[in-house]
Amino acid sequence: MGFFNKIKESLSKTRNNLVNKLEGIFKLSVKIDDEILEELEEALITADIGVKATEDLINKLKYKVKTNKIKDADELKSALKEEMVNLFPKSDIVFSTPAIILIVGVNGVGKTTTIGKLAYKYKSEGKKVIIAAADTFRAAAVEQLVVWGQRAGVEVIRQMEGSDPASVLFDAIRAGKARHVDVIICDTAGRLHTKKNLMEELKKLYRVAEKEFPEAIKISYLVLDATTGQNAISQAKIFKDAVNVNGIILTKLDGTAKGGVALAIAAEMGLPVCYIGTGESIEDFAEFDPKEFVDAIIS
Repeated sequence: MGFFNKIKESLSKTRNNLVNKLEGIFKLSVKIDDEILEELEEALITADIGVKATEDLINKLKYKVKTNKIKDADELKSALKEEMVNLFPKSDIVFSTPAIILIVGVNGVGKTTTIGKLAYKYKSEGKKVIIAAADTFRAAAVEQLVVWGQRAGVEVIRQMEGSDPASVLFDAIRAGKARHVDVIICDTAGRLHTKKNLMEELKKLYRVAEKEFPEAIKISYLVLDATTGQNAISQAKIFKDAVNVNGIILTKLDGTAKGGVALAIAAEMGLPVCYIGTGESIEDFAEFDPKEFVDAIIS
């Protein structure tokens, strides 16, 4: 199955949710007027695209209707798709090796699975990869990471439960340098069972990465669960305020009708969506393409 067909299949619930709302508007629209645009606005908001993204889209459509003399539903639909694509910021990440990739996000969003998939992707490209199991506050997280590491064929650096996360990253960096590794992927805690501040712990990991491996590029991906819809925005704000987030990895798109949240994240956070998870398999993971995403949800 080609990538477009795969993403289209994984986004079927989102597409059905949105298409059902838009179909009547586009089919019955013989004239594009304010009433039609209001109906379109309501449909977009209720499809988890969010208030800000919807306002941005509708304002741009109003301008296009006026300046481009859009007269029919097909033209309006094309204009909507074009503006949806334009809503996504372009990633400014310039990947090079060696690299340290920090994966952040709350528990339950799919961080462990994402790390396994990302490790497999880099290894498949011929890169040497190790994983640092720095979520030491959850024993299950480390065990799951070891399983995913085995699936990806990648070594996992770990310590005892409750160890200092920064010391795990320190060990991984030391091992990475000794073995001439290209990419170190670091798991991080999504919640602490102590009185320590989670964001301070994350900042400590950044400091260790910078101090111990200054020549490596540092990339931080925030993992968000698409099934949580607008709650993902709240999570993104908390992490973006505390740490330097370079981009979003959106998971569980195959199980939700709320995939429109990708547009909400783009509009409200100004962060690029870099990767998407589209299933349970280690290969169900791909770089995000805004045009293919929009084509998949509005056919």
